[in-house]
Amino acid sequence: MITYNPDSKIFYSTLINDDRFISGFSTKDLGDARTLQTLQAFFQGQGLPVKTIIELEQIHSTNIETVSNTKEQLMNLPDADGSITNLSNAALIVKNADCVPIVYVDKIAGYIGISHNGWRGSLKRLAPKMIQKMVSLGSKIEHITCALGPAIGLCCYEVDEDFYYEFMGEFEIYAKQIFQFRKGRWHVNLTLLNCLLLREAGVKKVNIDFFPFCTKCDQKRFFSRRRAKHEDFERMFNFIVKFK
Repeated sequence: MITYNPDSKIFYSTLINDDRFISGFSTKDLGDARTLQTLQAFFQGQGLPVKTIIELEQIHSTNIETVSNTKEQLMNLPDADGSITNLSNAALIVKNADCVPIVYVDKIAGYIGISHNGWRGSLKRLAPKMIQKMVSLGSKIEHITCALGPAIGLCCYEVDEDFYYEFMGEFEIYAKQIFQFRKGRWHVNLTLLNCLLLREAGVKKVNIDFFPFCTKCDQKRFFSRRRAKHEDFERMFNFIVKFK
Protein backbone atom coordinates (compact mmCIF):
# COMPACT_ATOMS: atom_id res chain seq x y z
CA MET A 1 0.00 0.00 0.00
CA ILE A 2 1.15 3.53 -0.79
CA THR A 3 0.83 5.80 2.23
CA TYR A 4 1.79 9.33 3.23
CA ASN A 5 3.94 10.33 6.18
CA PRO A 6 2.96 13.89 7.18
CA ASP A 7 6.01 14.27 9.40
CA SER A 8 8.59 13.47 6.72
CA LYS A 9 6.36 14.75 3.88
CA ILE A 10 7.00 11.71 1.72
CA PHE A 11 4.93 8.94 0.22
CA TYR A 12 6.23 5.40 0.61
CA SER A 13 5.31 1.79 0.02
CA THR A 14 4.48 -0.38 3.02
CA LEU A 15 5.66 -3.36 0.93
CA ILE A 16 9.19 -1.99 1.07
CA ASN A 17 9.72 0.10 4.18
CA ASP A 18 10.65 -1.55 7.47
CA ASP A 19 13.30 -1.12 10.16
CA ARG A 20 16.11 -1.89 7.69
CA PHE A 21 14.91 -0.72 4.27
CA ILE A 22 13.67 2.85 3.81
CA SER A 23 12.33 4.33 0.58
CA GLY A 24 10.27 7.35 -0.31
CA PHE A 25 8.87 9.70 -2.93
CA SER A 26 9.13 13.37 -2.07
CA THR A 27 6.57 16.15 -2.43
CA LYS A 28 6.84 19.85 -3.25
CA ASP A 29 6.92 20.59 0.48
CA LEU A 30 10.49 19.25 0.62
CA GLY A 31 11.75 21.63 -2.06
CA ASP A 32 13.52 21.37 -5.38
CA ALA A 33 15.65 18.21 -5.62
CA ARG A 34 18.02 19.79 -8.13
CA THR A 35 20.03 21.06 -5.16
CA LEU A 36 22.13 18.71 -3.05
CA GLN A 37 21.13 20.68 0.03
CA THR A 38 17.53 19.50 -0.38
CA LEU A 39 18.61 15.86 -0.20
CA GLN A 40 21.04 16.35 2.66
CA ALA A 41 18.50 18.35 4.67
CA PHE A 42 15.94 15.59 4.32
CA PHE A 43 18.19 12.73 5.45
CA GLN A 44 19.65 14.76 8.30
CA GLY A 45 16.22 15.98 9.39
CA GLN A 46 14.90 12.43 9.51
CA GLY A 47 17.92 11.18 11.44
CA LEU A 48 18.84 8.71 8.70
CA PRO A 49 22.58 7.91 8.77
CA VAL A 50 23.17 8.11 5.04
CA LYS A 51 26.90 8.11 4.27
CA THR A 52 26.69 8.27 0.49
CA ILE A 53 24.16 9.79 -1.92
CA ILE A 54 24.24 8.09 -5.32
CA GLU A 55 22.65 10.09 -8.14
CA LEU A 56 21.99 9.23 -11.77
CA GLU A 57 22.66 11.54 -14.69
CA GLN A 58 19.33 10.43 -16.21
CA ILE A 59 19.83 10.56 -19.97
CA HIS A 60 16.69 8.52 -20.85
CA SER A 61 18.75 5.39 -21.47
CA THR A 62 18.58 1.78 -20.28
CA ASN A 63 22.10 1.91 -18.81
CA ILE A 64 22.32 0.42 -15.31
CA GLU A 65 25.25 0.86 -12.94
CA THR A 66 26.06 -1.49 -10.07
CA VAL A 67 27.80 0.17 -7.12
CA SER A 68 29.84 -2.27 -5.06
CA ASN A 69 32.02 0.14 -3.10
CA THR A 70 32.41 3.84 -2.47
CA LYS A 71 33.85 6.18 0.13
CA GLU A 72 32.42 9.31 -1.48
CA GLN A 73 29.70 11.39 0.16
CA LEU A 74 28.21 12.11 -3.27
CA MET A 75 28.54 9.86 -6.31
CA ASN A 76 27.16 10.80 -9.71
CA LEU A 77 26.69 7.99 -12.19
CA PRO A 78 27.05 9.42 -15.71
CA ASP A 79 25.18 7.92 -18.66
CA ALA A 80 22.85 5.92 -16.43
CA ASP A 81 19.14 5.72 -15.61
CA GLY A 82 19.30 2.80 -13.21
CA SER A 83 21.45 1.86 -10.24
CA ILE A 84 21.76 -1.17 -7.97
CA THR A 85 23.78 -1.75 -4.81
CA ASN A 86 24.07 -4.01 -1.80
CA LEU A 87 25.89 -1.35 0.23
CA SER A 88 24.45 -0.18 3.53
CA ASN A 89 23.86 3.51 4.30
CA ALA A 90 24.02 4.41 0.59
CA ALA A 91 20.95 6.21 -0.76
CA LEU A 92 20.07 5.62 -4.41
CA ILE A 93 18.39 8.69 -5.89
CA VAL A 94 16.21 9.43 -8.92
CA LYS A 95 14.79 12.88 -9.64
CA ASN A 96 11.59 13.35 -11.60
CA ALA A 97 8.78 15.69 -12.53
CA ASP A 98 6.50 13.43 -14.64
CA CYS A 99 8.64 10.38 -15.54
CA VAL A 100 8.06 7.15 -13.61
CA PRO A 101 10.46 6.46 -10.72
CA ILE A 102 10.72 2.83 -9.60
CA VAL A 103 12.41 1.46 -6.48
CA TYR A 104 13.35 -2.21 -6.16
CA VAL A 105 14.38 -4.38 -3.23
CA ASP A 106 15.33 -7.97 -2.56
CA LYS A 107 15.39 -8.19 1.22
CA ILE A 108 16.79 -11.73 1.16
CA ALA A 109 19.83 -11.06 -1.05
CA GLY A 110 20.16 -7.51 0.29
CA TYR A 111 20.06 -5.67 -3.05
CA ILE A 112 18.28 -2.38 -3.63
CA GLY A 113 17.75 -0.54 -6.91
CA ILE A 114 16.17 2.50 -8.48
CA SER A 115 15.38 3.57 -12.04
CA HIS A 116 14.19 6.62 -13.98
CA ASN A 117 11.60 5.49 -16.54
CA GLY A 118 10.66 8.15 -19.05
CA TRP A 119 8.95 7.22 -22.27
CA ARG A 120 12.26 6.33 -23.94
CA GLY A 121 13.37 4.09 -21.08
CA SER A 122 9.94 2.48 -20.92
CA LEU A 123 9.97 1.84 -24.67
CA LYS A 124 13.35 0.13 -24.28
CA ARG A 125 12.12 -1.91 -21.28
CA LEU A 126 14.36 -0.46 -18.59
CA ALA A 127 12.30 -1.92 -15.72
CA PRO A 128 12.65 -5.56 -16.89
CA LYS A 129 16.36 -4.95 -17.46
CA MET A 130 16.64 -3.83 -13.83
CA ILE A 131 15.03 -7.11 -12.77
CA GLN A 132 17.34 -9.12 -15.02
CA LYS A 133 20.36 -7.31 -13.60
CA MET A 134 19.31 -7.98 -10.00
CA VAL A 135 18.81 -11.65 -10.83
CA SER A 136 22.27 -11.79 -12.42
CA LEU A 137 23.69 -10.45 -9.15
CA GLY A 138 22.04 -13.18 -7.11
CA SER A 139 18.46 -12.06 -6.48
CA LYS A 140 15.51 -14.33 -7.06
CA ILE A 141 12.53 -12.90 -8.93
CA GLU A 142 10.10 -14.15 -6.30
CA HIS A 143 11.94 -12.09 -3.67
CA ILE A 144 11.91 -8.78 -5.58
CA THR A 145 9.45 -6.08 -4.57
CA CYS A 146 8.90 -2.88 -6.57
CA ALA A 147 7.16 0.43 -5.96
CA LEU A 148 6.35 2.96 -8.68
CA GLY A 149 6.30 6.58 -7.58
CA PRO A 150 4.30 9.62 -8.64
CA ALA A 151 4.27 10.31 -12.38
CA ILE A 152 2.11 11.88 -15.04
CA GLY A 153 -1.17 10.01 -15.46
CA LEU A 154 -3.25 8.82 -18.39
CA CYS A 155 -5.45 11.86 -17.87
CA CYS A 156 -2.68 14.30 -18.83
CA TYR A 157 -0.14 12.38 -20.90
CA GLU A 158 -1.13 13.33 -24.43
CA VAL A 159 1.07 11.92 -27.19
CA ASP A 160 1.25 12.37 -30.95
CA GLU A 161 0.68 9.71 -33.58
CA ASP A 162 4.40 9.03 -34.08
CA PHE A 163 4.67 8.18 -30.38
CA TYR A 164 1.55 6.02 -30.55
CA TYR A 165 2.72 3.97 -33.52
CA GLU A 166 6.22 3.56 -32.10
CA PHE A 167 4.77 2.16 -28.87
CA MET A 168 2.28 0.03 -30.77
CA GLY A 169 5.18 -1.57 -32.61
CA GLU A 170 6.65 -2.69 -29.29
CA PHE A 171 3.60 -3.08 -27.03
CA GLU A 172 0.62 -3.92 -29.24
CA ILE A 173 -0.33 -6.67 -26.78
CA TYR A 174 -0.92 -3.97 -24.12
CA ALA A 175 -2.51 -1.34 -26.39
CA LYS A 176 -6.05 -1.60 -25.01
CA GLN A 177 -4.75 -1.29 -21.46
CA ILE A 178 -2.30 1.58 -21.82
CA PHE A 179 -3.87 3.79 -24.52
CA GLN A 180 -7.06 5.84 -24.66
CA PHE A 181 -8.26 8.20 -27.41
CA ARG A 182 -9.67 11.41 -25.91
CA LYS A 183 -10.80 14.54 -27.73
CA GLY A 184 -8.79 13.73 -30.83
CA ARG A 185 -5.54 12.83 -29.02
CA TRP A 186 -3.95 9.64 -27.81
CA HIS A 187 -3.23 9.36 -24.08
CA VAL A 188 -0.83 6.81 -22.57
CA ASN A 189 -0.63 5.32 -19.08
CA LEU A 190 3.13 5.05 -18.55
CA THR A 191 2.80 3.82 -14.96
CA LEU A 192 0.53 0.94 -15.98
CA LEU A 193 2.88 0.02 -18.83
CA ASN A 194 5.77 -0.30 -16.39
CA CYS A 195 3.64 -2.40 -14.05
CA LEU A 196 2.83 -4.71 -16.94
CA LEU A 197 6.51 -4.91 -17.91
CA LEU A 198 7.46 -5.87 -14.36
CA ARG A 199 4.80 -8.59 -14.39
CA GLU A 200 6.11 -9.74 -17.77
CA ALA A 201 9.61 -9.96 -16.22
CA GLY A 202 8.26 -12.32 -13.56
CA VAL A 203 7.65 -10.03 -10.58
CA LYS A 204 4.63 -11.16 -8.57
CA LYS A 205 1.59 -8.91 -8.78
CA VAL A 206 1.39 -8.78 -4.97
CA ASN A 207 4.98 -7.47 -4.93
CA ILE A 208 4.21 -4.38 -7.04
CA ASP A 209 2.97 -1.13 -5.50
CA PHE A 210 2.11 2.00 -7.49
CA PHE A 211 0.69 5.52 -7.21
CA PRO A 212 -2.79 6.44 -8.44
CA PHE A 213 -1.82 10.13 -8.58
CA CYS A 214 -0.94 12.36 -11.54
CA THR A 215 1.93 14.81 -11.09
CA LYS A 216 0.48 17.26 -13.61
CA CYS A 217 -3.00 17.25 -12.07
CA ASP A 218 -1.83 17.43 -8.46
CA GLN A 219 -0.31 20.90 -8.47
CA LYS A 220 -0.44 21.15 -4.67
CA ARG A 221 1.83 18.18 -3.99
CA PHE A 222 4.00 17.57 -7.08
CA PHE A 223 6.20 19.33 -9.61
CA SER A 224 5.45 18.66 -13.28
CA ARG A 225 7.51 19.30 -16.37
CA ARG A 226 4.44 19.44 -18.59
CA ARG A 227 2.72 21.87 -16.27
CA ALA A 228 5.85 24.06 -16.06
CA LYS A 229 6.15 24.23 -19.87
CA HIS A 230 9.84 25.16 -19.72
CA GLU A 231 13.17 23.36 -19.29
CA ASP A 232 14.07 24.96 -15.97
CA PHE A 233 11.50 22.87 -14.09
CA GLU A 234 11.74 21.80 -10.45
CA ARG A 235 11.97 18.13 -9.50
CA MET A 236 11.00 15.73 -6.74
CA PHE A 237 13.44 13.15 -5.39
CA ASN A 238 12.85 9.45 -4.96
CA PHE A 239 15.12 7.20 -2.93
CA ILE A 240 15.85 3.84 -1.39
CA VAL A 241 18.48 2.99 1.23
CA LYS A 242 19.21 0.00 3.42
CA PHE A 243 20.81 -0.02 6.85
CA LYS A 244 22.77 -2.72 8.66
